[in-house]
Amino acid sequence: MKINEKNLCAFAVSATPVDKEGYLNKKGEVNKNFQKRYFVLKGNLLFYFDKKGDKEPVGVVILEGCTIELTEDDEMFCFKIEFHGTNNRSYVLGAESQESMEQWMKALACAGYDYMKLMVAELQRQLADIEDTPNQLSQVVGSPIPPPRQRHNPFNKLDNNHQRSHSFRSGRIEDTTRHSESPQKVSFRELHNFYGRPILTDFNAWKHEQRKKMEKHETNLIMF
Repeated sequence: MKINEKNLCAFAVSATPVDKEGYLNKKGEVNKNFQKRYFVLKGNLLFYFDKKGDKEPVGVVILEGCTIELTEDDEMFCFKIEFHGTNNRSYVLGAESQESMEQWMKALACAGYDYMKLMVAELQRQLADIEDTPNQLSQVVGSPIPPPRQRHNPFNKLDNNHQRSHSFRSGRIEDTTRHSESPQKVSFRELHNFYGRPILTDFNAWKHEQRKKMEKHETNLIMF
């Protein structure tokens, strides 16, 4: 992997968010003595400086493909960044207290891409469980499940996935629960004729009554 040293140094001292920072004692690779360095963690990049406020880091550790472990030595509050594979070095770091050591180990263990990928997968699983919970509770408790939020024009033709609340047969309304296997399709003309028939009947009856009254009135006038 190619790393642009200039851009990396600029990123180390930029105003980008810092996940954790502070002094740690770093064990040398050749000289095994501990040296105090100022560490800055940004994402999966662990920069270290000679002292706080320096304009350029001494080095950087890319926290991918590694594990954070306690050292097997007797040094107090020491842990290591262990890279697995051949010709991979380890970074041994020492904190000032047990609490500081645990905080640094936790922050470094959560900095890698693999950990973030696992966290995203776990959050997606929890979200799926939350979305399934209302239907599961409804089935257990026996409460009705709300219907889907859909509105249909009653004059449009419905597909086979939607059942009508009523069907029109032989001039009367029947419950579709008896005929749910084969729901009928009703045209606008059939709807108009069905609902218009009783209105037309009432209108004809009213017209007939009015005609009878008029005929009776005219008869009375002739007799007068």
